[in-house]
Amino acid sequence: MSTFTGARLRVADEVWIATALLHREHPERADFSVEEILERVKKEKLSLPLRPGVYVHVLQHCVANRPPNPARYRILFETEPGRRRLFRHGDNYHPAREGAKIAPERKDMALGYDGLLSWYRDWSLAASDNPRHEDPLLALFGSGKDLWDDEPADDYVRRLREGWE
Repeated sequence: MSTFTGARLRVADEVWIATALLHREHPERADFSVEEILERVKKEKLSLPLRPGVYVHVLQHCVANRPPNPARYRILFETEPGRRRLFRHGDNYHPAREGAKIAPERKDMALGYDGLLSWYRDWSLAASDNPRHEDPLLALFGSGKDLWDDEPADDYVRRLREGWE
């Protein structure tokens, strides 16, 4: 769109904008490489020249499920090494990042990009409606429900304990 002329735009917000644009334009993709996010930041030209902190924000500072070092944003989520997506409500994150920023404030958004916040709210809520689709442990929920079809669980435990002193 257009270059952000003020010095107010935070690097973390610039990273969020670039990643949100990638998600919105490629809804079929689950995540993006660090390089793709960096290229999108460059393409948007929100801050010129490209600030050196952008790379470390995409790699570490904005990544919710990595230990903070030192920034504690929860803007991105590492799906696998070298791959990121936007953080969604319900994602796991490092405990030291509790309460940290997830998305830019509307007042801090670059001109013309504030519609991304509404898109993000809907996108994040839609994904959080089914939290089991990504977590392999949550996906196991209910998988053992047929183990005691022939015997109530209390009877099974009672039988196992027979002969105990």
